[in-house]
Amino acid sequence: MEKREGKRRIVLVSPPAQGHMTPMMQLGKALSLKGFSITVVQGEFNQVSSSSNHSSGFQFITIPESLPESEVERLGVIEFLMKLNKTSEASFKDCIAQLLLQQGNDIACIVYDELMYFCEAAAKEFNLPSIIFSTTTATHKVCCSVLSKLNAKKFLIDMEDPEVQDKVVKNLHPLKYKDLPASGVGPLEPYFKFCREIVNKRTASAVIINTVSCLENSSLSWLQQELGIPVYPLGPLHILASTYSSLLQEDRSCIGWLNKQKPRSVIYISIGSVAQMQTKEFLEMVCGLSNSNQPFLWVIRPGSISGSEWIESFPEEVSKIVSEKGYIVKWAPQIEVLGHPAVGGFWSHCGWNSTLESIVEGVPMICMPFIGEQKLNAKYIESVWRIGIQLEGKVERGQVEKAVKRLIVGEVGADMRKKSPWFKREAQSLCEKWRLLTQSIG
Repeated sequence: MEKREGKRRIVLVSPPAQGHMTPMMQLGKALSLKGFSITVVQGEFNQVSSSSNHSSGFQFITIPESLPESEVERLGVIEFLMKLNKTSEASFKDCIAQLLLQQGNDIACIVYDELMYFCEAAAKEFNLPSIIFSTTTATHKVCCSVLSKLNAKKFLIDMEDPEVQDKVVKNLHPLKYKDLPASGVGPLEPYFKFCREIVNKRTASAVIINTVSCLENSSLSWLQQELGIPVYPLGPLHILASTYSSLLQEDRSCIGWLNKQKPRSVIYISIGSVAQMQTKEFLEMVCGLSNSNQPFLWVIRPGSISGSEWIESFPEEVSKIVSEKGYIVKWAPQIEVLGHPAVGGFWSHCGWNSTLESIVEGVPMICMPFIGEQKLNAKYIESVWRIGIQLEGKVERGQVEKAVKRLIVGEVGADMRKKSPWFKREAQSLCEKWRLLTQSIG
């Protein structure tokens, strides 16, 4: 990338979703520590607060919402994002024009989430360097590239053949066609079209991925060759620049409860900021956790259990089990929780941020993925990196009890925890990559 002397402002653009906003703010914090000024452009809903101490010095700019949030439910996530990209291009160009006018033409670079590809048009029009930021695994980006080249109808027919399902994707061992994240995304034709949009580098100068080379070396090499521009694995960003950017209010009372528990005795449960469980699954989990005889800390968001606003409507038996062996909060300071000596295991939906946070702290995982990308992560957690186990079959109390015991008191969990120091050392060796990146945009 051409060096832009004296230009020290970076514009960040992220979707209004917790799993994307958190690593973007962490990236912003890391860049601000390198001397860059940070401007965050966001829509009108699910905003990050500019009053946070961790984002002090950031400039926050709101652009008019081109689509109401209510449209997500009507259109579905993929159609909503594609329409959002079409309708946001003009307002973002206006925003950049105003910034250039007000800030004295000091923009060094636009860094945008791969889902917000409308940003590239403004970068091209104003001759500004741009960098794509991916908050998922490099392997997921590889999968999107593979899917972008497939025909949706043919893929559905081919996937009815067990031999095709178990076929390894060319040059991407151990990834099989059945592992490609094509479930839970709605109709395949628009999804494959969306994949073509997000793997299109357009005029971007580089790609940043919140991942670690030691976990995804082959996928990173594949992407580097496929894209033909620098691919920087700069994760885990949460250890490089921890920053508070939660869209939900954290309940820190759980730390006091953890302080009273024995080392590595607690199973921490969180299914992220979007996923929803069925009532039957929730009740089976409660019984299985009770039978495991292990203390548990459980994040239950309002509305995350189908048909219930929160846990008040559940039987008194549930409240009794919780009061005896567990602690429930609506949202938790997850990085601090996973780093607490009392936590011995993490029951997770396998979102990538949660997975990285768990790996760094050496906390083995019970995998309960909900959608395609999470299922891909779960496969690698269990079968490639061997730092977790997948729940076998349906959520049933016997399976829950068995999984918790294997992880907390069994040898399986102990063996997984031994891998932590190596992963942490690898994750912390980012200095040279950061030097190269900041030189290229500074």
